Order: sequence, then structure tokens, then C-alpha cells
Amino acid sequence: MGVSRTRRRAWLGAGLAVAVSMAGAAVATSAQAATGCRVSYSVTSQWQGGFGAAVTIDNLGDPLTGWQLGWSFAAGQTVTQLWNGSVAQSGAQVTVTNAAYNGNLPTGGSASFGFNATAGSSNPVPASFSLNGVACTGGTTPTPTTPTPAPTTPAPSAPTTFTNPVVWQDFADGDIIRVGDAYYYSA
Repeated sequence: MGVSRTRRRAWLGAGLAVAVSMAGAAVATSAQAATGCRVSYSVTSQWQGGFGAAVTIDNLGDPLTGWQLGWSFAAGQTVTQLWNGSVAQSGAQVTVTNAAYNGNLPTGGSASFGFNATAGSSNPVPASFSLNGVACTGGTTPTPTTPTPAPTTPAPSAPTTFTNPVVWQDFADGDIIRVGDAYYYSA
């Protein structure tokens, strides 16, 4: 009788382990963050060989803890002085990074900076802007994420051979029933 209960418990344990591992094999998907921004760019003053501009970033997406705004100048302009951030320029490509005090942008929040630049042949408004590498379209879009598999535990290895009958006694069509925390085997 003790051997039968031990085998029963082993089979129940193996069945439970297989069920748990199969449930854990489901794929989990990360939450998606909304990104979006609107940029206002205006030339505030012009003089022979230069101009000043003001830029405002409106965060339409999830809160940001830091930002970088990028754009390209089309007419050969070069930023010579910038306030409320720091600037890096390589050819026509300009990147402005937040200052320490204006990097946090809540949803619906805005940050502004200004700059002086040398003038090119003209001073057209840049055609497009990107905030943290995402195009500013004036709306929001979800950030695509890659599904990540949930951690799985390997299934227990089952015996490769069986003798007949599998159960110690020759029972026809055995059933396992759970009542509360107790398991019953009936034939």
C-alpha cells in the first residue's frame, strides 16, 4: 500500500510539474510607451551674417527624464551660441541636449531654448525634428517593443520505458480526483 501511494504521488507531482512548465511557456509582451512631440521653431531676429532663433519642445508622450532634439539645416547655417542646453553640430546635422535643470519633461510639459547662428544663403525653418531619435509629428505613437519570452523551467524527464501495467495493480481506467488539498485515485 505504501508503494502505491508513493508512485501515485510521484505521478501527481510529475503531472503538476508538466502543467506548470507548460503554463510558464507563454510569451509575455512588454508595455508600450507613448512617444510624441511638437516643435515650435521661430527666427526671432536677423542681422548681416547671422540670426537668432527660439525653439520650444512640447512633450505629447510619456514623461521624459532627458531629451535630445535633432534637425538638419538646409542652407548652411551654423550654431554659434546656445542657451538652456548644449549643442553638437556635424555639417548640417544639429543635436541639442537638455541642460541639467530642464531635462525632465512630464506629459504635456515643454522645454525651450534659444540660439544664435551664422546665416546661410537663407534661413528656412528645418523640415523635420526628432526627439530622442523619434520623429516629432505633432501626435503620439506607441514605441514598438519586442516580445520577450517568459522564463521557463525545464519539464521533468519522464521514464523512457514502461512495463505493463503502468500502475502497480492492474486497474482499468484509473481516475485522479482532487477534493480540497487531498487527491483520490479511483478505478
